[in-house]
Amino acid sequence: MDTLQTLLLGFLSVVIVNNLVFTKFLGICPYLGVSGRIDMAFGMGCAVTFVITLSGTLTWLIDNMVLVPLELEVLRYVSFILVIAGAVQLVEMYVRKFFPPLYESFGIFLPLITTNCAILFACLMILKYIVGAATPAEMWGPGEALTLSVFAGVGFTIAIVIMAGIREELDMCDVPRPLRG
Repeated sequence: MDTLQTLLLGFLSVVIVNNLVFTKFLGICPYLGVSGRIDMAFGMGCAVTFVITLSGTLTWLIDNMVLVPLELEVLRYVSFILVIAGAVQLVEMYVRKFFPPLYESFGIFLPLITTNCAILFACLMILKYIVGAATPAEMWGPGEALTLSVFAGVGFTIAIVIMAGIREELDMCDVPRPLRG
């Protein structure tokens, strides 16, 4: 299959059809907590995209270069959570240093990215396709792991920005009195 066609199908599959928020209901805590304004939602989406991309790629490398050769697959969850926590710490330090207002607006939701099940699911989703391969030729490489991770993050970003847009629009419109919450 053509590379561009594969990328397009992967994009449509991960971002739209199998969106982590819309179809799997993963990552709901930051999705609802930070989707009050579009700028905050986009910042959180970028942070989650970075963490998913870094974690997905690193966990693929750790799994294929360390855990599987040493037959330590039982340590997948522990090692993946450590990688995710490290990536979140990088994002937190970066946002605190260069975007203090955004850091303040995130509040508790930035450290909670560590426990965001969408990120762990994305890391495990990559391995699901790899483990299911019959031959080594069918296994995904680090490029495919990176691409899938980026697409999963973009899907989360699109979902949270859509929700923020809806919430901003509802805040500005005139809601009839009987329908106000």
